[in-house]
Amino acid sequence: ARAAAALLAGHDFSAVYASDLSRVRQTAEPAAQKLALPLQLDPELRERHYGIFERLLYSEVKARYPELYARFHAKDPDYDFETGESLRTFYDRSLRAVTRIADRHPGEEVLVFTHGGVLDMVYRRAMSLGLDAPRDYGIPNCGVNWVEITPSGWGVHCWADVAHLAAALDELPDA
Repeated sequence: ARAAAALLAGHDFSAVYASDLSRVRQTAEPAAQKLALPLQLDPELRERHYGIFERLLYSEVKARYPELYARFHAKDPDYDFETGESLRTFYDRSLRAVTRIADRHPGEEVLVFTHGGVLDMVYRRAMSLGLDAPRDYGIPNCGVNWVEITPSGWGVHCWADVAHLAAALDELPDA
C-alpha cells in the first residue's frame, strides 16, 4: 500500500474513493494521506456478496452444495448464492458505482480503491467482454490500473502494473 501510494502521489488526483470494507480502506489510506485528500468510502465498491458460500472454501461448497457449486462454476450470470448477489447484479452495481464517481468528476483524474471482483467487472466493461468470457488477465493486489471513462466510451490505458512493488519485496524477510 505504501509503494502504491508513493507511485500515485506523483499524480494530480481530485478525489480518492474506496470500498468501505477494512482491507481496501487500509490500502487506500496511505495514498489519501500522501495526496492530502479525504478518503471517501463507498459501499457500492464492495466485493460481490457470495450468500451461503460466504466464509467457506470452494472445496467445502462443492461438498455441501454440489448442484449450487456447479451453477457458480458454470458462471451462471443469474445465480445469486441463495442469499447473495448474482454476477449480473454485481456487474450492474460495480459499474453503477464507478460511473457515478466518474460523473461527479468530469475531465478529472480520480483514484478508486476496490476489490478484485469490481476490477474484473470494470475490465470487462472497458474491453467489451461478456460475463461468460474467461478471465485471462491479472488482478494483483496493489496493482495499478488506468481506466478512462468518457462520453465516447471506456478504455484501458494500463492494467495490472506492479512495477512499483518490486522495491517492497526488500522489506519482507526471505522474499
